Amino acid sequence: MFDTLKERFENIFSSLSGKRKLSEEDVNLALREVRRALLEADVNFKVVKDVIEAIRVRAAGSDIVNSVTPSQLIYTIVYEELVKIMGDAPVPLAVAPAPPTVYMMVGLQGSGKTTTTVKIARRMAKSHKPLVVACDLRRPAAVDQLRVLAQNAKIPFFGPENGETDPVQVAVKSRAYAQEHLCDMIILDTAGRLQLDDELMHELERMKEATSPTEILLVVDSMTGQEAVNVSETFNNRLAVTGVILTKLDGDARGGPALAVRAATGVPIKLAGCGERTDDLEVFDARRIAQRIIGMGDLEGLLEKVKSATSEDEMEKMADNLKKNRFTLNDMLMQLRQIQKLGPLEKVLEMLPIPGMSKALKDADIDPKRIKHIEAIILSMTPKERRSPEVIKGGRRKRIAQGSGTSVQMVNQVLAQYDQMRNMMKSFGKMSQGKNGMKRMSRMMKHQSGFFR
Repeated sequence: MFDTLKERFENIFSSLSGKRKLSEEDVNLALREVRRALLEADVNFKVVKDVIEAIRVRAAGSDIVNSVTPSQLIYTIVYEELVKIMGDAPVPLAVAPAPPTVYMMVGLQGSGKTTTTVKIARRMAKSHKPLVVACDLRRPAAVDQLRVLAQNAKIPFFGPENGETDPVQVAVKSRAYAQEHLCDMIILDTAGRLQLDDELMHELERMKEATSPTEILLVVDSMTGQEAVNVSETFNNRLAVTGVILTKLDGDARGGPALAVRAATGVPIKLAGCGERTDDLEVFDARRIAQRIIGMGDLEGLLEKVKSATSEDEMEKMADNLKKNRFTLNDMLMQLRQIQKLGPLEKVLEMLPIPGMSKALKDADIDPKRIKHIEAIILSMTPKERRSPEVIKGGRRKRIAQGSGTSVQMVNQVLAQYDQMRNMMKSFGKMSQGKNGMKRMSRMMKHQSGFFR
């Protein structure tokens, strides 16, 4: 998501980087490129028009101070306007003052409502006891899909009785079931259609009246382009939607809905689905999304990923090794396994605040199987060899290659990479400090990414 948009913005800022003063022609050219980038990203044209005008007014009325270059000025203005149209601050899900809290999930068929229903339940289960309710009685196997997902996520489930056809009655009955089973939160998975129709809206209006939901959450597929705005406006006009959840943000769509839905409807985007697993749901933070779009990375998001993929014991062990200036192949193996938990490597690297990283990775063709090969090589070593790699000479390297199903050449590459990582760990504290440190980190990360091709 956002790859094309990010590359276009990087080109725009790069074209302005050598200028000491912006002329009116420079501003117009930059705005024309920003407009083209947003339209190509499937952002609604009305939203694009408003954003461009806001940037034009601010750019024309801004004085460039000595410490700010023209490109930095445009960079800052574009970032702030992107944040403004997506929402200045994250908006949490509301919780009813008296249980049960009721969330009513709405959206078109195929938008990801059923999966998102379980994702929300899984997320809220940390502090509540949610119940998911199957109210989609029209789509074949919709009830069974929700039941299976809920069972796998260990979330209580309630569905229709045999022959029951009224989803509103199922929703009403779920309240008594929730009370009986001490569930303080009810999440209603409603029916969708391939396109909007009055029959669907009337059914949802009846359900809203019967259940008095705390939140009406519209699930929008990020890959639907400008149509997402029309869908959002229609649902909002009929149901007074309280929040939007974007799905498939990890896909290869151009990202238009993320930039346009809130600006067009005024409804906040509350959550974003970023994967297929039931825990792949994150709070929608406009500032972090804007940072990723214009190439600033997302260190906060990366740290959250690392924290979720790393146990406290592993973190303590890593910190202890850093203090003692010690880094073994066992540590390298642990880091590789953590990397696999974080997701696709190219997506992880893009979250680093390194200028030009997305461009550097565009044609990188990073091979996830490479990590498996490295893991196999390290696991083919003896405990002594992992602790003291200097003992691995010619005969041992041949044995390790045979045991891992790789080649001696690749074993040599892994050992060379280990040496580089060990040296990097020694100077890690210095690398993140100062302007030169960022340049060294940039070169290091680009080199590290090449190792997995």
